[in-house]
Amino acid sequence: MFRTIFALTALATGFVPFAALASPTQDNATRVVRAADNGGILVAQDGNLDIYYDARGNRVIVDADTGKVIAIQPPQTRLDRRALRRETRLRELGRAPSGDDRYYLDDPEDMARFRRKQLEEEGRVIPPPADEYDANGDNSVDAYPPAPQDDGTYDNTYPDARPPAKPGSIKRQPLNEASIDPMQPSAPAEQAAPSDQTGLPPKLGGKTTVDPSLALGARQDVAALQVLLDRGGASPGVIDGRFGSNVDKALAAYNEITGSNLKSTDSTGIQAALSQSGGDPFANYTITAEDAAGPYVASIPEDYSQKAQLNCMCYTSVTEALAERFHMDENYLKSINKGLDFNSPGTIIKVANFGKLVSTPVARIVADKTKKEVYAYDAGGKLVAAYPATIGSADTPSPTGIHAVSRIALDPNYTYNPNINFKQGQNDKILTIPPGPNGPVGSVWIALDKPTYGIHGTPEPSKIGKTESHGCVRLTNWDARELAKLVSPGVTVEFVGGPSADDVAQQ
Repeated sequence: MFRTIFALTALATGFVPFAALASPTQDNATRVVRAADNGGILVAQDGNLDIYYDARGNRVIVDADTGKVIAIQPPQTRLDRRALRRETRLRELGRAPSGDDRYYLDDPEDMARFRRKQLEEEGRVIPPPADEYDANGDNSVDAYPPAPQDDGTYDNTYPDARPPAKPGSIKRQPLNEASIDPMQPSAPAEQAAPSDQTGLPPKLGGKTTVDPSLALGARQDVAALQVLLDRGGASPGVIDGRFGSNVDKALAAYNEITGSNLKSTDSTGIQAALSQSGGDPFANYTITAEDAAGPYVASIPEDYSQKAQLNCMCYTSVTEALAERFHMDENYLKSINKGLDFNSPGTIIKVANFGKLVSTPVARIVADKTKKEVYAYDAGGKLVAAYPATIGSADTPSPTGIHAVSRIALDPNYTYNPNINFKQGQNDKILTIPPGPNGPVGSVWIALDKPTYGIHGTPEPSKIGKTESHGCVRLTNWDARELAKLVSPGVTVEFVGGPSADDVAQQ
């Protein structure tokens, strides 16, 4: 009997948790469940609870001490343990999400909602794509216009679509790297100094344009070096603020003339040499009425017969005349004086301060055809001047051996004889071209004892050392003029290196 009673008691005890597992308790006592301030469940006995799951998947939370059901959580409303611990931790750190601002990386819909919220916060709301089968949706061309930069390479299947706009072509323009701040002028206040305009491009017809003369490589420090070399008697050709073979040759000649060992990278040494030889490499110049008056010609024709009809081979502009006077490239002169009126007397511009010309008499000249350089030596054999040169060509090479200066002419006319010299265009008659700096031989002719050959100037100083001649020695007009004042008839001219006219004649 006792054994039977014990078995029934044990059986009854086992049904208690089973009933809790099967359904919520039927206790009619009033259950007071207070929610915590943070939205969690407040349990009387701290942490002393039991959790069961019924047949519907609901989680049933029971107070282990009282046996009362504290809460029933359906599957779609409860968090898993990992999420619960994460939320609890965030709440402890004060960074818990508020409301429904929970996003899970493994839920595509959650991440889409998170992305939309980010776009809304950034002000870049992207509307959801319209359903093309939705009769009420807006999937028209107007709803999705073509992109402004559409180049028309993509097909447009809409029959009424507007043709895509063609993008405008982009024209490359050289960079502005040649601007140099000039010295402050000692002129009246109403005259604007070049520095007021050096940072602004020129204005033409109300439109802002980029000066085509500005090219990569034009630098103030290089121009300063060129001025220094010119002061020392080692001409770099045109002063244009650019490195090149003419600068390299001039630097080597400068070191030989001065006995120094200056390098193009020695900015301290260059500044010191400038200070000792004449100060700043640039100075201010006021355009005079004579500068603006000329005479000038509109243009210089290429054909020799048309040249012969002009009154003079004069300069074509004030800028060309001033560029040659100050040993500068014309485009570079314009670029460092942008926006200034060169045709107006009283205008202050910045020019190269090249200093004094060489004055030591020259007793011997060496024309190096390989180096494209002319060297001038005094009676003691010391180098006193050097000039970049264009010396002959493969078709019409210069002489070889030793010759002598026969005569010197400043501002000469030029006699074109196709029977003796080269033939220019269709001109087969003898022509006399008037004098001027833009004539075929420039403004100087130093004749040699070999007929038709000589040392002369050029109408295109920026091409010296970079092009070919018809056998003569071609210098810039200012270099040829300086050399003409240093030589006299009888001074020897020795041609070295390169092919000679005799070599070509034997081939």
